[in-house]
This record gives sequence, C-alpha cells and structure tokens, in this order.
Amino acid sequence: MVDKKSPVLKKEDVLNPTTAAEKLTKNKVKDQQDELSEEDQKLVGELEMIVERLKESSTEIHHSALEALSNVIRSTTGSMTTVPKPLKFMKAHYETLIDIYNTWSDEKNKKFLASILSLLGMVYDRDNKRDCLKYRLLAGYENGAASEWGHEYVRHIAMEIGAEYSEKVEEGAGDDASTEQLLRIALEVVPFFLKHNAEADAVDLLVELEHHALIADYVTKETFERVCLYMISCSPLLPPPTDLGFLETARAIYRKFGKPSQCLPLSIRLGQPALIKEDWESCSTRMEKAQLAFIMARQQVHMPELVDLDDDELLACMNNTNLSKSYLNLARDLELLDPKLPEDIYKSHLENVNMDVTLDSARNNLASTFVNAFVNAGYGTDKLMTANADGNEWIYKNKDLGMLSATASLGMIMLWDAEVGLNQIDKYLYTDDNSIKSGAILAIGMLTSSVHDEADSAKALLSDYITEESNPAIVKLAAISGIGMAYAGTNREDILDLLLPVVSDTEITIDLSSIAALSAGLVCIGSGNSDVSTVILQAMMERVDSELNHKYARFMALGLALLYLGSQGTYDAILETLKAITHPISKQASIMIQMCAFSGSGNVLEIQKMLHMCTEHMGDKEDQLPQAFAVLGVGLIAMGESIGAEMSLRTFDHLMQYGEPYVRRTVPLSIALVCASNPLVGVLDTLNKFSHDNDKAVATSAIFAMGVVGAGTNNARLAQLLRQLATYYHRDADLLFVVRIAQGLLHMGKGTMTVNPYHHDRTLLSHTALAGLLIPLVAMINAEKLIVTDSHFLLYYLVRAMYPRFLLTFNEDLESISASVRVGQAVDAVGQVGRPKTITGFQAHETPVLLAHSERAELATDKYIPLTNVLEGFVILKQNPDYQEDKDAS
Repeated sequence: MVDKKSPVLKKEDVLNPTTAAEKLTKNKVKDQQDELSEEDQKLVGELEMIVERLKESSTEIHHSALEALSNVIRSTTGSMTTVPKPLKFMKAHYETLIDIYNTWSDEKNKKFLASILSLLGMVYDRDNKRDCLKYRLLAGYENGAASEWGHEYVRHIAMEIGAEYSEKVEEGAGDDASTEQLLRIALEVVPFFLKHNAEADAVDLLVELEHHALIADYVTKETFERVCLYMISCSPLLPPPTDLGFLETARAIYRKFGKPSQCLPLSIRLGQPALIKEDWESCSTRMEKAQLAFIMARQQVHMPELVDLDDDELLACMNNTNLSKSYLNLARDLELLDPKLPEDIYKSHLENVNMDVTLDSARNNLASTFVNAFVNAGYGTDKLMTANADGNEWIYKNKDLGMLSATASLGMIMLWDAEVGLNQIDKYLYTDDNSIKSGAILAIGMLTSSVHDEADSAKALLSDYITEESNPAIVKLAAISGIGMAYAGTNREDILDLLLPVVSDTEITIDLSSIAALSAGLVCIGSGNSDVSTVILQAMMERVDSELNHKYARFMALGLALLYLGSQGTYDAILETLKAITHPISKQASIMIQMCAFSGSGNVLEIQKMLHMCTEHMGDKEDQLPQAFAVLGVGLIAMGESIGAEMSLRTFDHLMQYGEPYVRRTVPLSIALVCASNPLVGVLDTLNKFSHDNDKAVATSAIFAMGVVGAGTNNARLAQLLRQLATYYHRDADLLFVVRIAQGLLHMGKGTMTVNPYHHDRTLLSHTALAGLLIPLVAMINAEKLIVTDSHFLLYYLVRAMYPRFLLTFNEDLESISASVRVGQAVDAVGQVGRPKTITGFQAHETPVLLAHSERAELATDKYIPLTNVLEGFVILKQNPDYQEDKDAS
C-alpha cells in the first residue's frame, strides 16, 4: 500500500487563535456588505448625504437637513428586539454630529440637533457620560419636548436623571441649581408616565429625587387609584421615614379625590388621631361616616367625641353594639345555632384508644370547659353552662382554679352580648366560693371586650373588686385581668387610676402587680404613655430578685413593651433605664420592647438583631428566656410583610436544628404568630413533625401552635392530625390537655372566627388583637409552669384577638341586605397594566359570606356601589343611580 503525501498547508490555512480571529473579522465585514439590501444601502446613502449637508455653512440648509433626519428616524418602524435602522446606521456619524454641534452658533438649529443627539446618545453612550440627558437639557424639555421620542426614550431619560441626581448628592451638590433643573425635567416626564400606564415609573423617579410628595399634583381621576395602591404596597419595603411619607402622600391623594373610607386606614396606620378626625369631617354624607365608624370599630379606635350627641345609630356603629346581633344572624343563615358538645369536636370514636388508662377527670373536664367555650363562643347557648337553669353542675365538676375557668367560660359563650350576658353571669358574683366569683368577674371583662356599652358596665362592676383591700388575691387578679381585656386600647385615665396603684404597691404579691402592669399596657397599647412606663419601671426596680424570678414577672415586662407596640422608636430612654436593673428581667424587657415596637414592620435590620440574639449561648435554661422572646420577635416583626414572613419560616427551620432548648420550644409559637388562622399545608406538616419531638416542651408548643394556625377554620386535615395526636398522647395528661385546647381553637365559633390580627385586606394591624394573641404565646413558653398547671385562664386573653371573619352588607338605612359577591383567592395586581383581576378561582355567593385568610370579595352586580373599596366586615352599599335592570333577565 502506497502512502499518500499530505498536502502542505499554507500559513493562512493553519487555524490558531490569531488566524481564526482574522478570518472571522474578514468574513463578518464581507457578510455585512452582502447583507445590506438595496433599500438599506439607499438609507445609508441618504443619511450620509444629510450629514454632508449639515457640514455646510448655510443655516437654511441645516434646518431642512435636520427636518429630513428627524423624519427618517420617526418614519422607521422597528420591533421590540431590534434597533431601528436609522439609529443603527447613524453610529458612524455620532461623533461627527457632536463636532458639528460644537461649531454651530444658531440657537434654533443647535437645539434641534441637540434633540437628535439626545436620542442617539440613548443608543451610543458607552462611557456613562449620560449624553442622552446632557443633550436633552441643551435642547430644552418644556411643553412635552422631553417625551418627543417615545416611551423607551423617556424611560432612559428617567434612569439617567436618577443616576445624575445620586452622583450630585454624593458630591455634596444636592441643593444647587443643577439638581433643581433635574427636578424640573423630571416633572415634565412624570405626566407622560402617568398618561401611559407607567405609574410605578413616575413614583420611582420622584423617589430617587426625594420628592415623592409631588406626585399628588399630577395624578388624575383615572390614575390616582393605581398610584396609591403602588405607594401603599411599597411602604413596608422602605426605610423610615420614607415608609410613612409614602402613606401620607397616598392619603393626601385619596383626600384630594374625596375618598374618606380609603384615607381612614392610612390615618390609622400613621397613628394620628387628628388625621382620623379630619377624615371623619371630610365625609359628605352620614352613611360615609357610618362606614368609617364600622372600620374604626373593627380596629378598636374609639373616638365617640366625633359623633353628634343625638345620633345614637352612628354611635352604635362605632361602639360595635350590634356585633353580637349580626354574628347570630350570620349563624342563623349558616344554620350553626345548635350548640355543640366537646365530644362533637373530639370524635373519640375515631381515636381508637384503649381506655384502660384512668384519665384525670378534673383535667379532662377543664379541657372540655375550654373547648366548649371556644366552639360556642358568641352564640349565647351551650350544653354545659347555659343548658341547666343554674349551670352549677358543670362548674363543680372542676377543681380549684378549674372552677374559675369554668365560670369564666360564660364570658366567651356570651361574647359581645353585654345585655344578656351580664344577667347570666350576675348570679355567680354573690357566691361564697372565691374561684367561682373570680371566674364571673373575669367573664364580665371578656364579655365586653371589642364592644363599648354606654353604661360602662365593666368598670362599674369590677372597680370595687380592685380597690377593696379585703378582697382575696384571686378575686383581685380576675378583676385586674378583666378590666384590662374590657378597656384594651381605650387610653382611659380613670382605668389607669385603678391599675397603677396596684402596679406600684410592693406590699402585694408580684403576680398581682405583674397582671396590673399587663392590663395597664393593654389599656394604653401603642401610646408610649410615659406615666405608665415610669410606674412599671419603678416597680421593677423596687422588687427583689426572688420576686422577679416569679413566673408572672414576664407579664410586667410585656405590659411595658405593649406601650410601644408599633411605635418603631421613642423607647431609647426606657432601654437605658432598664440597664440599671441587674436582674435578667431587664434583658427580657428590652427585647420585648424592641420586638413590639417593630411588630408587623418587616424591618430586616431588627430581624437580624433578633436572630443574632438567638445564636448566643446563655447558660442554663432560665437565662435563655431573652432568646425565647427574640424568637417570638422574629415572627412578630416579619408577620406584616409576605416575603419576610416566608423567609422567617425558612429561618425557623435552622433555629430548630441548632438552637438552645428555649429557642426550640419557642419556634412553633413564632410560626403560629406568622400564620395565625392561616393553615398552610407546609406549616401544618412542619408543626406536626415538631409535635412528636423528644422534648416535651417543644411538643407542647407545637400542638398549641397547630391550634392557633387553624383557629376558626375547621380545617379537616388539621382536625385529623389532632385526633391522631390525641391517640398518641392519651397517656400523658398534660399533652392531651393541650391537644384538646388545640381542637377547641380549630373549631372556634364553629368555624366562623379568626384570630389573625390583620384585617381590611391584610393592610391594618389591630394592636389589641395582636396583644390578645401574644399574651397566651408568651405564657406558652413556660407552659409547664403556667397554662398546663394553674394559669390556664390566660388563654382567655384570646378573646381580644377573636373576631368573625364575615362580610355583611347593609343598605343606606343600615338594614341588612343580601347582595351578590364573588369570593376568591386574592391576587396581587399592583403595578400591572390595565384592569387586572384582583381575585382568582372565585365562586359567586349571596351575602352574608365567610372569608378565609387569603380570600377577597368583590361585588358581582352593578346594582350597588360600596362605600369602601375593601369588602370585609360591615359594608354599606348605596344604590347605583345609573343601574338599569336587564330586560332579558325575566
């Protein structure tokens, strides 16, 4: 076989990096020349001719050439992904045109050319010189000139304005004439954005220039809703004080367009009673005031001085007087009036338990007491307490403080109905048994929570039990707790006059002082009342260490913290004063104050502080209490912002794996805070896993958390999990007790209530509801010392968080009417173009209807116009004057 000689390769045929690059470059140039169609070559020639004419000396020729160039650019079409051909071919002449501009003296032609250069600068500015903005300023921007080249050009200009402003501020030239000029051109751009459905871009531009309030001058009837929605949604993501500035601007816009029902929630979030009064006075009709009164009643903002003295109907709306009646009407429509027994909830026949274990009957009865109270809450009837003429039979099936909780359960069964409830409870006030009497006293406080009666029943009946020296401690404790529940958030001086002497009295036991401090904190919640804080701090300093080690001492710290709920500051002096206390309670109190101050804010820096606290090693268990509160703090701060809440759930997983014992036992409680009455499948699986933990304290917290997460939802999956847990823990009386409590919470109000403190489409945080949820969770951190032993009555603080999750509609005479609504999963439509759907997977219903945590309702008929944009709770509908009955409907 003859070998063939390989041909000798030429140098240019050998492929190495150099020759490959040369070949590619040659081919590219050749391809470009081949690619140019006849039409493109004609365009290139035309553009070259125009540039040549611009180089000539005649100003008349210049103007006609510029006109021709402008027409060529404007008449060309391009797609979203390609650069228009004139701009593409002008690249070779960009520097030439800049040189021409610098040599010209005719102002009119210079401005014309500067405008074209500004457009070309958008495409060819590679050295970050911001030529687009530079030449726009030289060309002039008044009378719509800034937007002459279309939407993409305007967006580019806006971007360069923001970058230029930031650079000038960094250089320290933030107040000179150049930044004024940037603001002026921005204000020319903003109307263009608003006109072209780019409200978010308009707001963002003004935010970059630190003048977001100016947007109020440019919004129109067509754009203000979308602008406000965007600003309100952005508020939780912004640092202070810009976050509040956004809310103030949105409120100013709503006020400008006469929307008091949309102003009011923002005024409440801003925490300024003067603004609430302004909104009230801006109402043009009495019905608008009634709608505001309903919103204020739900938020527990009680300002009866706004209502005319003779207008009892409006006052009833603000006092929540008809809440019980409306709730029972809902129950009647849903056929839920028949009372339920605890056994109807337990469904023991499904538990498959071998009953050879003798159960502690008193403990079992106590659990049934709570389940019965939660399930029949607000219905006024049950089969244990109100079925018999005297009700004593069930009370005497409990022991000691169990009798207190049994009698107090009447307050929850009769919830919100002061008139009937007080008659039922009254007979127990005259008994010789102090436990029963204490229960009746506590029931009065629970009964009147969330409603205000003109007779001021709670104060009239309870004040003597607090001030009378001869009363036993348990009676005083119940009266103090009851008055705190009844007057939470009212800021009433006469109530403080009853409580503060008890806080400061060092002769009485620490438990009484601590609960008095807690009640004082509830009464003045979020107000930062300096008198109350001073008294509580003084009480802490005067108590000896052995007293501050008491299991109730934490409630004194919590009472102090509640004063600053949602304040996001103003507590520095308190933290400094706490450092003077050497006992560990000072650290517990300082963490509680910080977590309450930023509750629901989503503040990332504060969450990081809390997480840093969780990672420290603090010695024995009692020293780990501050860490437990820090874990609660993570959930408390993150709960108000959806992304932060989701991230916190992932963080809790790490804390559960690596945390100290007190950290681990608090993680489920913090999860409950984030997902109250919102039984997400992933969260239920996580808590179910924790409920089988080797650490009994972790299992206890997880089971209670399952109850809070499912509270008032009747979630079938969760009900099955709790039945399985009842079987699993049937030998452990403590854990079985907590499982029963969780079952009661799950079926709260027979599935018609919520304990989630957020309402009004999850935009308003009710401080009193949050406190009502927080107190039992803080008690559950040491469940073995508090809830599971003798302080189970602390669970009744949940009445402050309990509220029907209904939608009821009324006509203009405040008479209940039925209206067609669509109920579906809420969809975030912020910043989307057009009129996007705000709910998905909806079903049509007739009011009254129940709304789950993530659901939203909207009217399905044009017959009525709602007086509020959020269909939730009590909604007034007015007749639509333009509505016409469909002729084909018959």
